[in-house]
Amino acid sequence: MAERTPIIGGNWKMNLHRQEAVRLAKSLVERTGNPEPVEVVIFPPFPYLDAVGSVLASAGGNRIKLGAQNYYDQPNGAFTGEVSLSMLKDVDVQVVLAGHSERRHVIGENNELINRKVRAALDAGLQVVLCVGEKLEQRQLSQTDAVNAAQTQHGLAGVTPQQMDRVTIAYEPVWAIGTGKTASAGDAQQAHAAIRQTLTHMFSPEVAQAVRIQYGGSVKAANAAELLGQPDVDGGLIGGASLKADEFLAIINAAATQTQTALSSAL
Repeated sequence: MAERTPIIGGNWKMNLHRQEAVRLAKSLVERTGNPEPVEVVIFPPFPYLDAVGSVLASAGGNRIKLGAQNYYDQPNGAFTGEVSLSMLKDVDVQVVLAGHSERRHVIGENNELINRKVRAALDAGLQVVLCVGEKLEQRQLSQTDAVNAAQTQHGLAGVTPQQMDRVTIAYEPVWAIGTGKTASAGDAQQAHAAIRQTLTHMFSPEVAQAVRIQYGGSVKAANAAELLGQPDVDGGLIGGASLKADEFLAIINAAATQTQTALSSAL
């Protein structure tokens, strides 16, 4: 099996203001290793990307990467209210989110737009986290794997095998986001394994084994170790818990411990 560096993302969503965002970023930078055996990314709201990015850069820029929650797929121009990829790169954004369930089901983004955004970000040289996941009624109808497969296939249409080394998949069951409900470790593993099988069919076994698939959906320090201990769970996309330094750092540490344990077992 390919060795995959765990990735822990903190999606701050529409939370915090400037002082709070800077304070949280400083706390995370001061208390993370250099470098961690885990890739860490934080996704602040648009107005604070520059301020938070300055905090990350002051620490050398290699402890925590700066991510953006959204962007538009077109170059700069007459698109009122939108933010371009070149603007994000101008403030040192390295990673972007695409297809988050709140963008799909609250804002109304469809598969075609999400695919355009994925391809545009990859063409711009950025890392992309493509989010997929089923709603509660789909889960109850045993459609989890079919929904995840369809969203993965649509989202990655036209992406080359070479570009896949900059793609992470985030499995986020919609019913578990911000609800306090969490998929069991076994359920998460089953969904992740099925997504990896979809990637095998789309690309190759080698590409599928190399792609990281992170879990998102009410991940907390208390359940992180069990979730991250599953063979196909390569990290987490964290919402509410990423707004608290202690909780987020505990999740990062759980991922680091899993990595160190796996490396020790391989020796």
